[in-house]
Amino acid sequence: MKPSERELRPEERILEAALDVVMEKTISGTRMHLIAQKVEMVQSNLHYYFKTKEDLLIGLQNKVLRKCHELRAMDRKDAEDTLEAQLDIFFNQKRQFLERYQKYDFAEVDFWVQAQTNERIRTAFAESFSGWRADIGSVLDTYCPDMAPEKRLMIPAVLVSMLEGATLQYLIDDQSFDLNAYFDFCKKHILKMATA
Repeated sequence: MKPSERELRPEERILEAALDVVMEKTISGTRMHLIAQKVEMVQSNLHYYFKTKEDLLIGLQNKVLRKCHELRAMDRKDAEDTLEAQLDIFFNQKRQFLERYQKYDFAEVDFWVQAQTNERIRTAFAESFSGWRADIGSVLDTYCPDMAPEKRLMIPAVLVSMLEGATLQYLIDDQSFDLNAYFDFCKKHILKMATA
């Protein structure tokens, strides 16, 4: 274990290890004992922090969501006060996930699969997507206050689909398309939709 990892609270060390295990084994292949081994902790101590695998997965899902918010907040501090710059925050967060924090995006895709059979994960996942659309919507409300209600409802959903579509394609084959060109193309069309 790296010295910097030892400085993390036990819950965070466990969640970091869980991200690694999920990337290696997928959620369905993840076992508590594998996470305990990776974090160099006996499994019974792991259960002190997360009683069940489901509790750990919900904690992991929240960690992924916090990372999204953290990356966006860092970009937001320096972003210009324009619609384009504010939309860039969402594209930059996804770019960072794909290029620097891939294990977060792998986990996110796997959560979608788990949401098909686990109602608690499905609810948490649906709430995270709802929050994402609300964040985009609040940008639209600020910069396009007279937007038609139907357009205001659809643009956040379309943008989320574009971002998640990049994830699915890029994680399978990062050579299949130019990520920056893809995001520029998407942003151009979102801006056109928002300002038409």
